[in-house]
Amino acid sequence: MKGIKSMMYMGLALGMLFFAVPRLDLRSGLTLPTVFGVVWVLFALMIVAAHLYELIGVDEQKKQELSRVKKMKSWQLEQLVLGRRKLMQFKK
Repeated sequence: MKGIKSMMYMGLALGMLFFAVPRLDLRSGLTLPTVFGVVWVLFALMIVAAHLYELIGVDEQKKQELSRVKKMKSWQLEQLVLGRRKLMQFKK
């Protein structure tokens, strides 16, 4: 489902680009409409790039690594709490 959403949103962003770029005034020098057009095109390209990044799956290995780190930290915290409980039981 996630891949379908990314493809759909990327297609919409590309459609907006193809529809809007010919209508934007990008050749009239450093004017406010030109700056707006350039910034708008850059944001649209960033959206397309983000969806391509999601579709390619470059993030999967990083997600797995973070999941492993979180599990290890949780285990270490559990061991720390259990260790303190044992110390507290000996002090009684």
